[in-house]
Amino acid sequence: MTSPANSAALTATVKALLAPGKGLLAADESFPTIEKRFKDISLQSTEETRRAYRETLFTTPYLGRFISGAILFDETLRQKTSTGAMMTSVLVRQGIVPGIKVDAGTVALAGAKGQKVTQGLDGLRERLAAYRGLGARFTKWRAVFAISPRFPTRRAIEANCWGLASFAALSQEAGLVPIVEPEVLMDGPHSLTRCEEVTTDVLKNVFNALFEQQVELEDMLLKTGMVLSGSEAAVQANPAQITAATLRCFRRTVPAAVPGIVFLSGGQSSQAATTRLSALCRAPHLPWKLSFSFGRALQAPAIKAWRGKPENVRAAQKALYDCARRNGAAVRSQSS
Repeated sequence: MTSPANSAALTATVKALLAPGKGLLAADESFPTIEKRFKDISLQSTEETRRAYRETLFTTPYLGRFISGAILFDETLRQKTSTGAMMTSVLVRQGIVPGIKVDAGTVALAGAKGQKVTQGLDGLRERLAAYRGLGARFTKWRAVFAISPRFPTRRAIEANCWGLASFAALSQEAGLVPIVEPEVLMDGPHSLTRCEEVTTDVLKNVFNALFEQQVELEDMLLKTGMVLSGSEAAVQANPAQITAATLRCFRRTVPAAVPGIVFLSGGQSSQAATTRLSALCRAPHLPWKLSFSFGRALQAPAIKAWRGKPENVRAAQKALYDCARRNGAAVRSQSS
């Protein structure tokens, strides 16, 4: 159980993150991931280029009109801009709540070939206290589940769900809102039906673990994917089919006490993610607020326009602003 003071702070943060017509910018790419993104624009990944890129994102004029929170990587949380301001201060001035990715990435699950488990619980309590001191107000932990005829196994599901729940309990203890992220990967030839089956199983186990760890559901957010056909599937579901499968899955697994669900883009194109988000948000009579927590789907147009060149900063910021505006409009269409 969280203290009354912590509970009030958590509730205020949740409310800010779920502000109408806004969503989250996921800018928490690890070193290997940002290196891949920079390689696509023929740019070397260094501390300076990473700082310049994220400064470009966070100083986008009026970004706070459509972005309520930003998920940062450890390096970014500690960085200053070219003018000497803390990155977190730049966000706060925009009305954007700073958050932090706290997991340490995935490793092979011992004895379970082809499956992964997320690490990072060692020393997490101490790191959370430090992150709160640095200005973070929410946290995120990601677990991944690949789909195949044999995956994910019960062992992989239970191991990852235990980690998600332990992270969430420690975050609330520290006065930080946990964003619990079980990602069912879209890679592969699986059908929409198979994705719904796996996502339903995963989410049932996530919430069973959260109950066991006594996590306050009202003071957390769920970040998960839409139920989609596999990226290599011969038949791709349309937005109406995706909406029906996703909401059917959520209604069967996500307690109404959870205040909001923020969708990850998970490799979808910017256009596809926005179109599908809009269809989901138009569904009536939902117990949770729906929003977005997009990384690549928000950033792809901006990084393509930027290409590491100072003279392209304004073009990159316009690309980000326009993409955030479109997704904000999708969220604003949510039925009451």
